[in-house]
Amino acid sequence: MACWQQTNIEIHTSGRSTVELSAQVNNVIAQSGIDQGLAHIFLKHTSASLMLCENADPTVLTDMETIMQRLAPDGDPEYQHDYEGDDDMAAHVRSVLTSNDITLPISQGRLNLGTWQGVFLYEHRYRPHRRQLVVTLNGQ
Repeated sequence: MACWQQTNIEIHTSGRSTVELSAQVNNVIAQSGIDQGLAHIFLKHTSASLMLCENADPTVLTDMETIMQRLAPDGDPEYQHDYEGDDDMAAHVRSVLTSNDITLPISQGRLNLGTWQGVFLYEHRYRPHRRQLVVTLNGQ
């Protein structure tokens, strides 16, 4: 019989950086008792995002930030929205370029990720923040 479960997780960031979420989501799955199904992760913010990315070599995440700086530079004089600082509009653009939700398979009671994959919260603001995630599980 299929089961639905929803859990909120709060993640504290240290400012612009990435935080791997795979372990936290796997803990939610383990507590649910779901063996196979789907995990949907939704981030309730517009200045941070989620991404499925390489989790073995940290230079991949460094290079991601280099690319984001080119695509959505902080303090661009063309930006009109800068109410919270020169990283404000750039953070919103970065969020749109990545994603605020992700759906992943659950197998054998955990995320069924590839060997070098991890789920990350990507904080786009300079300052530390408390970010809210909603993890919705469907499975048996």
